[in-house]
Amino acid sequence: MNAKRGYVPEDDRNFSEASIKDMRSASRHLCYLINEGYDLKQVSTFVGNHFMFSERQRLALMRSVATKEQLEIRKGKEKSSIYGEEVWIDGFNTIITLEVMISDSILFLCQDGTIRDLAALRGTYRIIPETEKAVSILLGTLEGFGVKYIHILLDEPVSNSGRLKSLIAEIAESYKVPLDIQILKAVDKELWEKENVITSDSIILDHCRSWFNLMDNCVKKQGVSLLQVWE
Repeated sequence: MNAKRGYVPEDDRNFSEASIKDMRSASRHLCYLINEGYDLKQVSTFVGNHFMFSERQRLALMRSVATKEQLEIRKGKEKSSIYGEEVWIDGFNTIITLEVMISDSILFLCQDGTIRDLAALRGTYRIIPETEKAVSILLGTLEGFGVKYIHILLDEPVSNSGRLKSLIAEIAESYKVPLDIQILKAVDKELWEKENVITSDSIILDHCRSWFNLMDNCVKKQGVSLLQVWE
């Protein structure tokens, strides 16, 4: 059974052609205000109320936009190659987005070039039928890029982190790249000091030393369509 990770039935209405047109119009107001120094969450509420957006539409806009300063910083730290490098992966963030992709749920092309979804983790996670394929795509893609070593970091407070670690280790036996899987209390802060980070978490992207846009490569290889709610 397809679990449709990251999808709710209302998305067909929330992200219809007409709705996306309105969201792109709203994104201009949103970007202007955050570039003037206003808080993104407060601006999202203000603009969202004006356009009468749903919570899902507001979340999509919030995850899609960034200030000009943030975009410059992230672009400056983005790596074009990870051949022969060690990579550090925000495990739940990356695997869940891959599960969303496999489930044919909505993925968004964001201003910083990352691919984001609307799957709400909130401390709970369960393995679904798509998880195994998601992990295989992750490891296979990294092996194809010729990485030297893979570090996958999983959040300890999230349910089933131990089960996911075991599943990743089992699948990794079919691949040649050395792999380290860690369960940590604060994955985000651990990644702040790392090079070659793989995540779409905006806070991590703003703090880490460098990052690689793995999901962009995955969606292109899989021929996945993306939604763009900004202009």
